[in-house]
Amino acid sequence: MSMAEFKLARPGSIAAAVSLLAEHGANAQIIAGGTDLVPSLRQRLFEPRLVVDVRGIAELRGARERADGSVEIGAATPLSLIQHSELLRYRYAVLAEAASTVASPVIRNMATLGGNICLDTRCLWYNQSLQWRKSCGFCIKKDGDLCHVAPGGAKCWAAFSADTPPALLCLGAEIEIADSSGTRRMPLADFYTGEGDARMKLARNQLLTRVILPANTSGWRGAYRKLRIRGSIDYPLAGVAVTLRANGHVTAARIAITGVNPAPVLLKQSTVDALLAGKTLTEDVAAELGGLAARTAKPLTTSALTPEYRREMVRVFTRRALLQASGH
Repeated sequence: MSMAEFKLARPGSIAAAVSLLAEHGANAQIIAGGTDLVPSLRQRLFEPRLVVDVRGIAELRGARERADGSVEIGAATPLSLIQHSELLRYRYAVLAEAASTVASPVIRNMATLGGNICLDTRCLWYNQSLQWRKSCGFCIKKDGDLCHVAPGGAKCWAAFSADTPPALLCLGAEIEIADSSGTRRMPLADFYTGEGDARMKLARNQLLTRVILPANTSGWRGAYRKLRIRGSIDYPLAGVAVTLRANGHVTAARIAITGVNPAPVLLKQSTVDALLAGKTLTEDVAAELGGLAARTAKPLTTSALTPEYRREMVRVFTRRALLQASGH
């Protein structure tokens, strides 16, 4: 499979990058690590005329503490740095753990946090060669008007399958987005649409620049559990992140899932709080929360494993992750 012809630009600043995006609009494509984009280019899922390489922009790399106690991470920071960062492992352990499960060490050296946040949704009918997709009549996500996952439906059900976003949702992360008019911040929870095709609120002339982790979730205990066929390389077919604030007993908990919906989903906080209210986090309580996570998961036939099995593993992983994070 060969890529379509394109021009490559390597801007040296955020301002130069967003200027290129403003000029070329829908004909431009951002690349950082390229671990997901390059295979998609080969499959002709994208055919940009200009590829904007942001790896050389120094202000998009690294993790640092801010004056207010929060921590910011550049969007082009490699996942391997996040995995091994002492700052993040100590203060936001669930994020470091989630990053450590992505693919293989070689890929983590290239793949970036921003790329993982903006990862394209995946599906058996979408992530194929042009010839394969043409033989199936294409799909609603690319060149067609039919969702093969849910035939007859008007919604694309391709699954969002990145590992770090559920951890970031549990930590209450915000993101910074830049365009030619300036920058704005928004909660990561508001970034995803829940649609498999138009998956995120990021225009073609905008660039994700930073992730901000708040001071009030620093030090929370956490755990991440991931289902995949192979022990490395594979995307999550189901993933669960949990964080807990504990002082002898659990005073707050957050749970998020990935790989089983068209977006990463943070479980409804009021329901989680109601199940925990006045209770010790025992195996029975953890099992109740696991059931809530399983009911929130909406896996369809987007992978080689059955939806029923993936939903059941969400339940199991939620219980295990909660017990691990609470010290059981």
